[in-house]
Amino acid sequence: MIKPPASLLPPTKVDARAALWWLGDSLGAIALAGGIALAVESHASNGHANALSLMLIITGGCFRAMSILRAGVAGQAAAQRLQAMLRRALHAPLLRSRTARGQLVGEDMHLAVDAVAHVEGLAATFLPLRMASSLSPLLVALAVAPASWVISLILLATLVPFILAMALAGGAAARQAAAQHQALSRLSGLFVDRLRALPMVLSFAAEERVTRHLGGAARDVARRTMAVLGIAFASSAILEFFAALSVALVAVYCGFSLLGLLPFPAPEHLTLPRAFYALALAHEFYLAMRRLAAAYHDKQQGEAAMAAMASQLATIAPPPESAALPHVWQGRDVVLTHGDGTKVGPLSWCWKGPGLHILSGPTGSGKSSLLLALIGHVAVGAGTISADGMPFVPGSLNGQIGWAGQSVALIPGTMRANLVPDPAQEKPMDAAVETMLGRLGLDAMLAARGGLDAMIDHRGSGLSGGERRRIGLARAFLSARPLLLLDEPTADLDEHTAREVRAALADMARTRMVIAASHDAALIAMASSVCEVAA
Repeated sequence: MIKPPASLLPPTKVDARAALWWLGDSLGAIALAGGIALAVESHASNGHANALSLMLIITGGCFRAMSILRAGVAGQAAAQRLQAMLRRALHAPLLRSRTARGQLVGEDMHLAVDAVAHVEGLAATFLPLRMASSLSPLLVALAVAPASWVISLILLATLVPFILAMALAGGAAARQAAAQHQALSRLSGLFVDRLRALPMVLSFAAEERVTRHLGGAARDVARRTMAVLGIAFASSAILEFFAALSVALVAVYCGFSLLGLLPFPAPEHLTLPRAFYALALAHEFYLAMRRLAAAYHDKQQGEAAMAAMASQLATIAPPPESAALPHVWQGRDVVLTHGDGTKVGPLSWCWKGPGLHILSGPTGSGKSSLLLALIGHVAVGAGTISADGMPFVPGSLNGQIGWAGQSVALIPGTMRANLVPDPAQEKPMDAAVETMLGRLGLDAMLAARGGLDAMIDHRGSGLSGGERRRIGLARAFLSARPLLLLDEPTADLDEHTAREVRAALADMARTRMVIAASHDAALIAMASSVCEVAA
């Protein structure tokens, strides 16, 4: 199996309960076969089945049904636990590093959503079946041995070449599954990226070129998927061949032995009930491995997904240690470097808190880039940043930052949940939330939508650009964090509303350090310091 580094992802442990329940299915099959054999023997001698045979048949059948049901439930619970751990391990690193890594949104979405879903079959079905299938054939062979040690040897002999063939197929399957996962990730990234840019694609009449790109990626996925399926069909064919060979050899031996037609001296005395019992269990000998082969595609997908997650996490630096809020935050000749090589700077500033500090400059000059650099999303290529005279590590203050960017992230849910992310604080903060929304001129909108229980979607449907921006500001203000980073807080607002927002910012700056990128001349005039960012 492809094993991700233990420090990056939780290990894919086998759920012992699910494996034991799958073994319980084999025990039920042994009881069922024994009951049928006893019924045959009793019917041959007495003309009817005895009570013991009927009890074994009913008990064995019920126990098999319960074992299969409980194995599925236990496996699914194990898969859900693993998926929850994977989400905790993935989401925070992916979110904090996407800008720095330069990944397409669709690629990260595929990793965070689809890849985690692909692990379900691996944990719920394949891993418990693999443990059970390593013991189930031996259990069946041991059960057959008292009835016929020859048949037990026949079953075990056919198992050896099967294991060798499956081991060879497994190596090729792992490589093809990894290639398929990469192709799916690329297709997802392209599709989401092009969908987000659809208005621009239509404006530049680039539909044919984009369709060509997506078509090429889709054909690559199809080709790699067919390679994976080819190996899956080959491994299934190997299994079915040896399973059929095993049953055929047992049937031929039983028939020839009962008829006295063996071409060599009979190694044992085989009766009809014993032969019937052994023949009934011959099919069960390979049943666990048949189930394992059916789940093999889940294994391929799950291991490829785990490898992709571990590979991506290995490229993400761990978050820096939290630092104390500085009284003086200073930058000297700082040059920012984007992933495509674009540089911003040199920039110098000296911010003292509390107070309002403005980043000013023309559109596209790099004001937003500096805010992103402070939280670790854009690399600092040159210069020095210090906090109270000590070297500052970008991102080390993120736990103390209230952020309001130009693009406001909304979650599907109530207005209250979007403004106060901590569920335990939602209701107690209703009065403070309503007061803050009123200060930002959102009271009319709130009343029109039905109050804090009003539902909104992730797009903010029905909200204007200015309303979405002020919701982001309200969330930052209500966070009570001592450092606020705000990107164009008064953009898209009429003068009256902008004046209310400026007044709220002035109040915040009395007790917090507020860093805002802005073109607003009135807001710039209120600032304690202004850092000019040249184009």
